[in-house]
Amino acid sequence: MRVDKFIWAIRVLKTRSQATIHCKEGKVSVGQVRVKPSKILKVGDTVVVRKGAVYFSFKVLEFPKSRVGAALVEHYGENVTTKEEMEKFENIKLAEKSQSRVPGRPTKRDRRDWEKAFYE
Repeated sequence: MRVDKFIWAIRVLKTRSQATIHCKEGKVSVGQVRVKPSKILKVGDTVVVRKGAVYFSFKVLEFPKSRVGAALVEHYGENVTTKEEMEKFENIKLAEKSQSRVPGRPTKRDRRDWEKAFYE
């Protein structure tokens, strides 16, 4: 199975075109070698996908016929991402979550709160 189709099928990326673009940009590697989208995988290969600053690793267990549901992903690819990378991913998620709303145009709720404070 092609590497771009595999990482799409096991839900690493949302679309097949995103998977192809990731491969072309050099963000996907198999066995420490960057690969083209058409690279044919074998059972037992380890696919490393870089998403942002985190490198996710997946071991190929079996090939799905098409995109599989989230519950079935573990039958086709095993997540072998290191603990350090998973901690980095969690820290990034926490940092994004803790950021407050970006200042800009006030929302309708902000305007109502200001009017309440001004007229009371």
